[in-house]
Amino acid sequence: MEENPRGWIHGDETAKAMLARVLTERPFLFLPPLHRVPLRVGNVVEIAGPSPSAKSQILLHAAVHCILPEEWKGIRFGGLERMVMYFDLDCRFDVLRLSQILKHRIMEAYKSANSTYWEDNGEYQKYDATEITQMCFCDDELFLACMRRFLYIRCYSSFEFLAALKAMHFHLQRESEALGVGLHFLMIDSIGAFYWIDRACQPMPIGGSKRKNLSLQNVAEAVVQEICKLLQTQPVLVLATKATIFGAGTSGNDAQRAFGKWCSERKMDSRTLSKEGEKLLYREYMPSAWQMKLYLMGNMEHFLRIHLNGCSLH
Repeated sequence: MEENPRGWIHGDETAKAMLARVLTERPFLFLPPLHRVPLRVGNVVEIAGPSPSAKSQILLHAAVHCILPEEWKGIRFGGLERMVMYFDLDCRFDVLRLSQILKHRIMEAYKSANSTYWEDNGEYQKYDATEITQMCFCDDELFLACMRRFLYIRCYSSFEFLAALKAMHFHLQRESEALGVGLHFLMIDSIGAFYWIDRACQPMPIGGSKRKNLSLQNVAEAVVQEICKLLQTQPVLVLATKATIFGAGTSGNDAQRAFGKWCSERKMDSRTLSKEGEKLLYREYMPSAWQMKLYLMGNMEHFLRIHLNGCSLH
């Protein structure tokens, strides 16, 4: 069968359509350490670090940037105006902190848009009570519109997490039709929350004896498959946090002191990390399905790992 050369030359889309698609799909994240990585939809980013390393804080700032609009009633906010789906696996989500970050971004935009609204102490001037009330109402209206684009799901076990992933497509379709926007971020905080509980449990048989047991590896494979299915159907960026554990025979204080000394001596680039330093920092405990299959399955272009205990970025 002969192909039509003219049709092959014309392509599937114009350059204008291609640029419009690429520029709208690419997120703009300026919060460190994500500003150092050329992120785009289809990426899976693992943010690893010890407990007090602001992993959840990074997710919240990225979520606020996503749910804010590009412009609202003539005032520029620079957001993406897209949905965020946030899986809370360690059950420590702070909704008050999310609202504080969102309100701060909103008020900062109003302040920069018209400095006559504000004095240094945060009080209005040159406006009467009616105008102040109307402005506050606009803030509340924008706040509620942004919060509707933040989809929160709390899971208490790996099976609840897997069930939520399987039902996610229907849930997203319903919310997209209601809000008129699509999903941009899939956030998982944290991906290793149930690892030790699942590891302590014995493999459970499913149905008859001919079916394989439901083990930690099987559950991890099922989770990865559901994430890959989502990436094949929806252009999203996956951000997953993971708590690190130190290698055998190394305490947390010893590891941090040694790593600080190693960083000060080497003064190396943030995108490189020697095997010696990586071995000192943490020991990988996630199943191989999470480590390997994310490279191979779906339409993912990159699997990135960011460490927050110093200066490492892979």
